[in-house]
Amino acid sequence: MTHKSLLITGSSSGIGYDAALGMRARGWRVFASCRKPEDCQRMVEEGFESPLIDYQDEATITSGLAEVLDATGGTLDAVFNNGAFGCPGLVEDLPTDALRDIFQANFFGWHELTRQLIPVMRAQGHGRIVQNSSVLGMVILPWRGAYNSTKFALEGLSDTMRVEMRGTGIEIILIEPGPVTSKIRENAIPHFERWINWEASPRAEDYRTGLQKRLYESRGPDPFELPASAVTKKLVHALEARRPRARYYVTTPTYVMGILRRILPTRALDWVLSKT
Repeated sequence: MTHKSLLITGSSSGIGYDAALGMRARGWRVFASCRKPEDCQRMVEEGFESPLIDYQDEATITSGLAEVLDATGGTLDAVFNNGAFGCPGLVEDLPTDALRDIFQANFFGWHELTRQLIPVMRAQGHGRIVQNSSVLGMVILPWRGAYNSTKFALEGLSDTMRVEMRGTGIEIILIEPGPVTSKIRENAIPHFERWINWEASPRAEDYRTGLQKRLYESRGPDPFELPASAVTKKLVHALEARRPRARYYVTTPTYVMGILRRILPTRALDWVLSKT
């Protein structure tokens, strides 16, 4: 795989960082982008090319991709869209501006980078666009309405692109992890504190006894949690298989929910999800 080029977003930690290390070890030229300059500098010190790309800042999407294309002579074999945050809270307590904020980071920025990259891949006659989605793009969990909705939107957009890109040599691929070791819980706290006025909610007691305990108290790893390397393993197949799958499940809960979504009536599935 020597000289194959790959742009990974959200590379400072978790899934993106493991993917950057894993794909470099397989001979790919990895552009490990981050949204903070200090993280880019750390990645450079680790031997990566690390353009600054912040999904919430369209100018960095354009400049970061331009930096990659300048380095490669105008080509890019693949992109792994990755990096998202959660804003936990009941939908009734979620300000619309909070939705705008999370959609920019988890969805609109991904679309903008992808849209800018498609002409490059179309001109070269090939490319792979891998989207790091979630089991929460297939089924919902309560208290996660903002995150759920961004992932459902990503699934719909990616499915549409996959059909529209047939015959172009550009593959659109979804990876759908369940619980994977990351900082997503800790990273969600500032967004919860910024947007959710839980004390004024009609369900303040539910916040106090439920969500706040889960959010602020580390309970150790989920029983089904896998390391980020489990995602990298599926990414390898998505990027290197001659005929990649449309979807890759990661972790037991994703497989289980995929089955339940197909076999259970909606009301029955709602009951199951309300107990999680």
